[in-house]
Amino acid sequence: MNTEWEPVIGLEIHAALNTKSKLFSPAPNHFGDEPNTNITEVCVGLPGSLPVLNKEAVRKAVQFGCAINGTIALVSKFDRKSYFYPDNPRNFQITQYENPIVIGGEVIVELNGDEKTFPITRVHLEDDAGMLKHFSGFAGVDFNRAGCPLIEIVSEPCIHTPHEASAYAMAIKAILQYIDASDCNMEEGSLRFDANVSVRPKGEKTLRNRTEIKNMNSFSNMELAIESEIRRQIREYTSNPDKHPDEVVVQSTYRWDPEKKEPVLMRSKEFAEDYRYFPEPDLVPIVLTEAYIEEIRKALPELPLQREKRYIHELGLSSHSAFILTSDKPLSDYFEEALASCEYPRSLCNWLTIEFAGRLKDSGQTIMDLGIPAKNVAILINMIEQGAITGKIAKSVADDMMVNPEKDPQSIVSENPDYQPLHDEAEIECYVDRAIAENPQSVSDYLSGHEKALSFLVGQVMMMCRGKASPPLVNELLKEKIKAKS
Repeated sequence: MNTEWEPVIGLEIHAALNTKSKLFSPAPNHFGDEPNTNITEVCVGLPGSLPVLNKEAVRKAVQFGCAINGTIALVSKFDRKSYFYPDNPRNFQITQYENPIVIGGEVIVELNGDEKTFPITRVHLEDDAGMLKHFSGFAGVDFNRAGCPLIEIVSEPCIHTPHEASAYAMAIKAILQYIDASDCNMEEGSLRFDANVSVRPKGEKTLRNRTEIKNMNSFSNMELAIESEIRRQIREYTSNPDKHPDEVVVQSTYRWDPEKKEPVLMRSKEFAEDYRYFPEPDLVPIVLTEAYIEEIRKALPELPLQREKRYIHELGLSSHSAFILTSDKPLSDYFEEALASCEYPRSLCNWLTIEFAGRLKDSGQTIMDLGIPAKNVAILINMIEQGAITGKIAKSVADDMMVNPEKDPQSIVSENPDYQPLHDEAEIECYVDRAIAENPQSVSDYLSGHEKALSFLVGQVMMMCRGKASPPLVNELLKEKIKAKS
């Protein structure tokens, strides 16, 4: 990234709330059903239909506001946002423009071992549009999603790198999952990101024209899109140094093309006035009490940052490991379940986030998807730490657990002769003697002070015994025998 320019990024995150029904209609709020089955006259904007507010959606919005330490408005109102698009049956969206339900707030994120605070401008309730589906010879509209409840979370323009944007978005996702406000399924569109991007010379304080990149539904795509747009704007400014900045980068809206890996222009010069906002005449204001808000605040569960700090201070995990675990609530809950039967949290964390995650990387699955009971992972870690099996055998046992998810590690080890650890010290000594005899140069190097030479000899012994011997015992025997020969 060009160090003479400073990117300025703000994110608008749309999170679908996991209520049973839609925001203003009793129609089911459920993904994946047959097109145009979860609809009522309100969803498709039939004349005379009137919206009725879903109180559970309000509760979930207040929960999120409390989780980010925002100010919950005692009175908030809905507005009409007018625009025409085929998936918008009413030709307007019901949103909160003037008086949102949450004002302010902040999200604290771990970045490279340090904490960074991202201020939030506002959080408001609104309903979703339908979904356009394109086929080879025609396009159709599915209104099942029309009217589903959303909260839009608007950050301050306080983000300066694509990585910061991704970390902030991951923290928002975790909070939503921990309070059970949204399933955050990005493949189903439950969590979508719009990024507002501008760049300015380092030291300049004013904000230049921004471009908006809409509806990104993965962290990797968001990082790629933001980085691409930053580079494009820098390129435009440096190629046109004599032009006024407003003429070089025009306020525009783009969509991200993941196949071409480039932004595609949708429209230019779009401003709030274009939407002709005015108060929604068919809905009364939302009026809340301090007691209602306090009740929700007190009932909040342990939040990701609180859990992350507990993992660091009580379990001894690194800040990075704690962040990786707590950013994924299902994985963190799985870790908690395994921890109930395991006294080695750091080893357990490494096996979940590195060993098993690495094996599953290409499949797109998680260890929870496989159905491996958490207690079985705990048993595996206990066997390793207590010296019942070596690390090399453990890797093979883990492979077998993935093939037979219900089978516990102890049964897998007892049924396979190759997994029986070698405890016969006399047999291990034979391998040690052979390694010393076959590698005189490594012995000489070790005696000269090269510690890596001893690691090489340990590796030779472990290879001879197919990983069955205890590495600390092999290490000890090698040192004794080399010392005796010197």
